[in-house]
Amino acid sequence: MTGDAIRVLVVEDDPVAADAHALYAGRVPGFTVVGVAHSRTAAVRLLERTPVDLILLDLYLPDGYGLQLLRSLRAAGHAADVIAVTSARDLAVVREGVSLGVVQYVLKPFTFATLRDRLARYAEFRAAVGEASGQDEVDRALAALRTPQPAALPKGLSGPTLSAVTRTLREAPAGLTAAEAGTAVGISRITARRYLEHLVTTGRAERTPQYGQVGRPEFQYRWLTGPAPGGR
Repeated sequence: MTGDAIRVLVVEDDPVAADAHALYAGRVPGFTVVGVAHSRTAAVRLLERTPVDLILLDLYLPDGYGLQLLRSLRAAGHAADVIAVTSARDLAVVREGVSLGVVQYVLKPFTFATLRDRLARYAEFRAAVGEASGQDEVDRALAALRTPQPAALPKGLSGPTLSAVTRTLREAPAGLTAAEAGTAVGISRITARRYLEHLVTTGRAERTPQYGQVGRPEFQYRWLTGPAPGGR
């Protein structure tokens, strides 16, 4: 890591989850984890001696509410940005967090890809420095923090069937052929192949040819995305 890496503090009371969050954040280029705290008190002590740019903050800590910690940090002049990593779904909590400077929310459980996306957007936002030339430039900087709506599926593909194919593929660590996926889901081999190819195109699966039979090789499809910390 270079000296320009974004320094991250993980504040999470569950040691297993804390280790997972630190591992995930450390895998994202441009970020380095400088500490892990399991309580509000430990976080304050660490912040007193370690420069931090970004806090991954759990909202439920054994010795105080996460937003109370954030409020006290702001009162003490700490300007570190915060991404709330929490199971809290109360929108009143979200509004309170925004008022205190929470720039993103990541709901548990989540995948590495989800956290990587949020960190990449935060890095893009952070990199937008200097004086804006106009409203459009300000809007572009703020848009980096927003998660876009899911892209529309290609014509002929349906969300429920894609979910069924995805679930079937994820539950087959060794992979599946289009014929096997089709049988499991209850659709034709050709239809299953269209969905599997969509997963390959979007980077969520890979395909490898299987040889040894007469004619064109059969493709084996395998899911690529890793498991979520704290849940499936």
